[in-house]
Amino acid sequence: MDMGIRGRKAIVEAASKGLGKGCAMALAEEGCDLVINARTASELEATAAEIRNRYNVQVTAVPGDITKPEIRTAVLAACPEPDILVTNAGGPAPGNFRTDTRERWLAALEAQLLSHVEMITAVIDGMAERKFGRIVNITSQSVKMPVPNLGLSTAARMALTGFSSTICREVAPHNVTINGLLPGPFDTDRLKGNFSHASKVTGKPEDELRQARMNENPSKRFGTAEEFGATCAFLCSAHAGFITGQNILMDGGHFPANI
Repeated sequence: MDMGIRGRKAIVEAASKGLGKGCAMALAEEGCDLVINARTASELEATAAEIRNRYNVQVTAVPGDITKPEIRTAVLAACPEPDILVTNAGGPAPGNFRTDTRERWLAALEAQLLSHVEMITAVIDGMAERKFGRIVNITSQSVKMPVPNLGLSTAARMALTGFSSTICREVAPHNVTINGLLPGPFDTDRLKGNFSHASKVTGKPEDELRQARMNENPSKRFGTAEEFGATCAFLCSAHAGFITGQNILMDGGHFPANI
């Protein structure tokens, strides 16, 4: 299927690896020109070169921490009229709410909520004026089913979900959509970090914890960045204009819901 977005301009955050990279690759495959951002310049440039070579699209790499105003300004300067925005940021390390500090709370809110709100606010009116816009927030399965010891991440991502739901209907008449893409267990560095933390807490080997997590999932595996990216590309496509305000869970069937 042709997604109908060839030549569109997309901003993808945290795109040097993992799910962000998967989304950037999928959009590039559909012919989108990209501005990609991540904190580590060397990894970001390597990803940009890989995408250019594979898909022959324009890719501008803007390294830096998206929570910093000057980096958001630089990203928007590189792509002042985006058609697509994919917000994304790694979550805070697991921790117990009894020992989480105010500083950790503020950092989580800045990374998983406020920086994304500012990016959305900066681009949404232009999208509405041009009669095309697709915003996808990469959040987490914890929006629907909170995960133990991830209170900071869960609270901040639920806040972003609430903000997006509040504004998505205002711009829907202008062919602008806002949706959440909620990853469950995907084979990323984030998941590996969670297993490392759990191993230290429980004393169990990481491999044992990893296998147990796969076994408890109905699909008996973890998701891949490629299939996540493909779903993101569809939500950003010309065919998805009637999908907005939704939170699409990709978890292999782990969440036990009837609706």
